[in-house]
This record gives sequence, structure tokens and C-alpha cells, in this order.
Amino acid sequence: MSKTYQIGVIPGDGTGPEVIAEGLKVLNAVSEKTGTKYNFIHYDFGGERYLRSGETLPDSAINELRQLDAIYLGAIGHPEVKPGILEKEILLNMRFSLDLYINLRPVKLYPGVDTPLKDKGPEHIDFVVVRENTEGLYTGSGGFLKKGTSDEIAIQESINTRKGVERCLRFAFEYCRKRNKDKKLTLCGKTNVLTYAFDLWERAFHQVGQEYPGIEKDYAHVDAVCMWMVKNPEWFDVIVTDNIFGDIITDIGAIIQGGMGIAAGGNINPEGTAMFEPIGGSAPKYTGKNVINPLAAIMAGHMMLNNLGEAEAADLIERAVMAIVKDNMKSMDAGRMGTGTSEVGDLVTKYVLDEKK
Repeated sequence: MSKTYQIGVIPGDGTGPEVIAEGLKVLNAVSEKTGTKYNFIHYDFGGERYLRSGETLPDSAINELRQLDAIYLGAIGHPEVKPGILEKEILLNMRFSLDLYINLRPVKLYPGVDTPLKDKGPEHIDFVVVRENTEGLYTGSGGFLKKGTSDEIAIQESINTRKGVERCLRFAFEYCRKRNKDKKLTLCGKTNVLTYAFDLWERAFHQVGQEYPGIEKDYAHVDAVCMWMVKNPEWFDVIVTDNIFGDIITDIGAIIQGGMGIAAGGNINPEGTAMFEPIGGSAPKYTGKNVINPLAAIMAGHMMLNNLGEAEAADLIERAVMAIVKDNMKSMDAGRMGTGTSEVGDLVTKYVLDEKK
């Protein structure tokens, strides 16, 4: 008897509920087609709940989320809530409480999708960024001295532990080996300036790398990585980096693969729960207009199924997305797709159900 996966669904704010609705539509079609089973458990965490009750993410919810197989997130961010409140108390809280220490971002250009890079196509843009997700500058370590005065000091510290760095690197080496493309892992850092943090990263990179003799080890400063992602994206297979650099370079990755409308990401604890989401945010100005691109949310569902070990079901979603972006969409950008949000979901769903085995 096949397992029924327990999936927490957090549609969130803005256009989040719209894109998640299309993602669920596709996942249900995949279930019908392949027999993959899941039970969706819905949560209303986000701006509306906060404005209504002052509550963001109760401790009881964290304990419940920890028991799930995966979390499917739309977006968090509300124009009537001060920036930082929801992001810190919901997103970062889940990231740290569930120890989602890997942020995984595939950067893959599909045929028919435009890239701003001259003379580059799908054969050039196909790599993955592994970002450490619970340390670095995002731990909140630091503070103010004499805040609000002319002598104000603000300190933000980057925390890097041997345990945190090494487990991220080991995940990246394993992922590179399983990906079996170029078998090349690039460490993205800044060893010439950030001489403490990236001394640790570089030493650990080479020490862990001794366990993976079949993987080519490469290093590049973050500024060089930014340039080469634009000039020569084909140089990369898997990139591993810290929290802040990963946050920056994955947005470059999203643009060169066609835009935020098709970029998905995973926040993963390999020993526990994982959370998958479109990376574009809540985009409140598009709410209710049926113009936002749901493909990033649909591809987040693809990543979720892959992480659950349902490769056949995941591949079915990817094939469907590749087919409709090639034949049915003018652009990945909101309002320029040539079809509406729900219609895109319908097209992917139809392909899933109609595909012959």
C-alpha cells in the first residue's frame, strides 16, 4: 500500500493563495495520474492572521509542522504589516526551528523561455546553488549602541560553525555526485577579505572533499561568480556558499533562467521536514488580477515530490511545464504571459492528465 504524504499548505499573503491554488490543482492531477497520495493540511499563517489576532506562528504550530513530510508555501509579506515582522517571526522562525539548513535552488532554462543573456540557451544554463540556510548574517546576532544618535553603532555578525559549514558542504558534495552532470562543485566565497569565515569554509571544503575523489573542487570569489553567471553560466554545475552570498546569487540565477515567475526553491532538513516555495514573494500589487505566473509554485511542487522520492510524479510535472512554456506562453513575467494564472494551471493540469504512459 502506497504511503500518503502529510503536506502542510501555507498559501500566505498577496498572490500566494492564487499560485498555490494552481500548484495544488497540478499536484492533484499528478496524484490521479500516478497514484501518488497526499493529505493537504491548510494553515492561515500570514499577514491577515497577524492583523486579525496579532499572532504569527505559535509554538504549537512548529511542533505540528515538524511532524509533516513537507510544507508547501505560497508567500509571506503583507503591505499593511511593517517589513521584517512576518519574515522574521514566520519564515525565519520556521527555518531555524525546523533546522532547514539547506536552501536548494535549481537554475535551469527551459526551451522557449527567454533569457536576458546574449547567445545563451538551455544548453548553457543548468546548474544548482546549495546555500547554507541557518547561519551566517541571518542569525540575528548583533545589536545597536546609542541608537538614534549621531554616535549610533550597528553591528551585524556572521556566525559560521564547523558543524553548520560541514553539513552544508557534505550535502552539496552528495548532491553533485547524484546529479551526475559535470561532477564539479564550486565554493563561492570571499577568502581575500572575509578571512575568518571563509578560512573555515575553504578548509572544510577541501577536507570534506577528500571523501569525494570523483568530484572536481573549484573555488571562486562571489564577485567573480556574479560575473561568470552572466558571462559563462555553463561553467557551473553545483555551487555551494554561505547564507548571504547564496541569497544574492540565486536572484541572479532566477533572472537568467527566465525570471521570478518560474524560479522555485527548497528549504530542506535532510533528516526531517522540508519546505518548498516560489521565490518571487507575495507581489501584492497583482493580487486578484489573475496575471501572476504560477509556474514557480508548480515547480516548487515538482521539487517537493523529488525530495519525497517520487521521481516519476516529479518528472511528470517538469515535462508538463516544459511543454506549455514552449508552446503556450509569451513571457514568464506577470501580466505578459499571454494567458491568465488559472489558465496556466489548467494547461499544466491538462498535459499531466493527457500524457500517455
